[in-house]
Amino acid sequence: MRILFFGDIFGRPGREALASALPRLRKAYKPHIIIANVENIAHGKGITRETLEEVRKCGVDVFTSGNHIWAKKEGNELLDDLSIPVIRPANYSSRLPGRGVLVFEKEGKRLLVINLLGQVFMREVPDSPFEKIDRILKTYARRSLPVKLIDFHGEATSEKKAFGWYVDGRVSAVLGTHTHVPTADLQILPKKTAYISDVGMVGPHHSIIGANPDAILAHFLNKTPIRLEVAGGRIVEVNGVFLDIDSKKGFAAHIEQIREIVEIDTQVCYSSI
Repeated sequence: MRILFFGDIFGRPGREALASALPRLRKAYKPHIIIANVENIAHGKGITRETLEEVRKCGVDVFTSGNHIWAKKEGNELLDDLSIPVIRPANYSSRLPGRGVLVFEKEGKRLLVINLLGQVFMREVPDSPFEKIDRILKTYARRSLPVKLIDFHGEATSEKKAFGWYVDGRVSAVLGTHTHVPTADLQILPKKTAYISDVGMVGPHHSIIGANPDAILAHFLNKTPIRLEVAGGRIVEVNGVFLDIDSKKGFAAHIEQIREIVEIDTQVCYSSI
């Protein structure tokens, strides 16, 4: 099974860059399924029906997320809409809207997509992702789902790496998201689980993790509260990975990093949604 996975899509620049790059990447990699993290898709935080539909029309099949998924009120309604293939971290409270696991099927290809949130350096304190994955895998043990992909949304490389080793051989891939900075440690672990600490973002290149540098610098220099604004400019980076998974055994045969700097057609302003 061939899978394209894209890191956090950041605001309108990220959406436009993905729309620009996907036709060429689909032709090059011929993926069966395309997955993207969308927690920052609507002006840098949260999701809306309009922005999800925009990315879906580009060809994205499944949406994962993270701690910012709750940023917009509309997000709760969308998470509870089972017709939308969007998930939130499974180790949040079960009382919250949405689901953290999704069985997705397309053209005869089936996989289990799991979303988890790290605990280290995160403001939220979810349940242990290590304990949660054990429960999830036990729940789905009797179902014929060899291909299992995890979006591990977290700050600390050490926690992500530890988690990768913890599930090595039990899932097909552990793909880190959240920091928006792509790491250079992609590999296939000894028991055939593909791993990368952070895929990176799809968002403004001349930015600080997608945001207007002026606002971020003011925050660090003055210690004042910050109002995040999507950075402007036409130069956008597209970060993702391509995976080739053995559909019968669930083992990763190949992982390849995708990192492109593209120029979008329209000038994006700081205030654009």
